[in-house]
Amino acid sequence: MSEKLWFQLARNIVKAGGPPVPINDTLIELLKTLINEEQLKFLLKFRKPLNLDQIKSKVNLNDSSLTNMLNDLMNIGMITGIPSKTTRIIVYRLVAFLPGLLEFTLMKGETGEKQKKLAKLWDKLFSEEAVITQKNYDIVMNAFKDAPPIDRVIPVEQQIEPHEDLVLPEEEVRKVIEKFEIIGVSYCYCRHLKDLLNDPCKIDAPRQNCLSFGRTAKFAIDHDFAKSISKEEALEKLKEAEDLGLVHKAFHVRGDPQQEELAICNCCSCCCGNFQAFYSGTSPTHTYTSYIANVNKDDCVGCGTCVDVCPINSIELDDTIAKVNTERCFGCGVCAHSCPENAIELQRTGLRKVFIPAPKVSTS
Repeated sequence: MSEKLWFQLARNIVKAGGPPVPINDTLIELLKTLINEEQLKFLLKFRKPLNLDQIKSKVNLNDSSLTNMLNDLMNIGMITGIPSKTTRIIVYRLVAFLPGLLEFTLMKGETGEKQKKLAKLWDKLFSEEAVITQKNYDIVMNAFKDAPPIDRVIPVEQQIEPHEDLVLPEEEVRKVIEKFEIIGVSYCYCRHLKDLLNDPCKIDAPRQNCLSFGRTAKFAIDHDFAKSISKEEALEKLKEAEDLGLVHKAFHVRGDPQQEELAICNCCSCCCGNFQAFYSGTSPTHTYTSYIANVNKDDCVGCGTCVDVCPINSIELDDTIAKVNTERCFGCGVCAHSCPENAIELQRTGLRKVFIPAPKVSTS
């Protein structure tokens, strides 16, 4: 019976949102590494978001024990407790696996034996997921294509022409920062995962440069997943990321790019979970964007810098001139920012989805 309960919790977490994750022994072991059986039974009450009074009606715990249970689970990252924007009443939610539990388990930058075990389990789970994808390639790719993207690429800001009639405020990373009074910075869970696996970032990108905003940031700060920083410090981290060729990826409320941002990750292709899942054949690249790169052939000298820095291999040299694959480009602006001849510019397309099927690879 106990094993059935663990699998039920795993199913509930998968249903909480995000891309599909295989419910298998590896995932169950990961959950058992995070929580005990008492916490398991408590979490099974979370079929939907609940406020404190609703939780009290479902459990047999006194106020002190309930407070400790909730705080312990929030500190682990199994649930979040964030005030409703309208009522200000705290609503507790079971986190999804991705994005959600992966990030919380590694956002604190801890390096103990427990964290090393978790990193190995996540890595094993991703490898198992790649095998499943490759064996069921067409079905999985179609499922992802029908699902909405989970993030939005925000371009390198200085590569955007500042025409107010063309650029929406939320498309400029500086204006995203300006919207929020509370900003948190956390460890990049992807780079920290690689560090724990003794496979560190190839460009030695900063470990602490994932940003969270507003109510999400307050939760992260209160439970030691993030530390509070100023708007100026946040902009400095974004500038540092741009100079290293990292990609800004924004996450929104309910995955809707028309709603406010929850967080911005600054992604390198050698560590980012999304990029690594793509290259390993686990899942496609599927994102929102509003820009696309365009090469000025008269200025391009064919140096190949853009080919080297493009995180998704959307540029190649064609007769010594850079050529952009418009079906793959998601307008991050890294190529334009890095071009020594200023031969690449970003053109606004309006909000669109970019879907790039994962490559077919050997998983033997």
